[in-house]
Amino acid sequence: MSVLTPDRVRIHAGTATRDEALQEATDILVAAGAVTPAYVDAMRQREETVSTYMGNGLAIPHGTNDAKDAILASALSVVRYDGGVDWAGEPANFVIGIAGVGDEHLEILSRIALLFSEEDDVARLAAVQTPEELYALLSEVNER
Repeated sequence: MSVLTPDRVRIHAGTATRDEALQEATDILVAAGAVTPAYVDAMRQREETVSTYMGNGLAIPHGTNDAKDAILASALSVVRYDGGVDWAGEPANFVIGIAGVGDEHLEILSRIALLFSEEDDVARLAAVQTPEELYALLSEVNER
């Protein structure tokens, strides 16, 4: 099963607050059948403990370990905010919501980290015009 599908990739021209970005990430994962609506609270709790901003314009919000019962399936949501999101003082343009069953989120996290490790790759992700093009560049996270 794919953790990322084209319908879970969005591009917004404007900005959002961190809270709005967390809610959108959760809404996409709920629509995918991956989490319950309560998952957003676990994401907010995680941010209070430690920021999920990773550098290179990437934030990867995910719930705390206590939220495992809110996770129904492993899945990702990807939203690019061209106007940026103030992520605890850092500028995030990519917000990738993660829900992982068991320890699957660790493998998913490492694949995303690789995709965003090179500035040239991030520039390519930022330059595409459509969600379909963005999905095409990110779809390798599905490889097992």
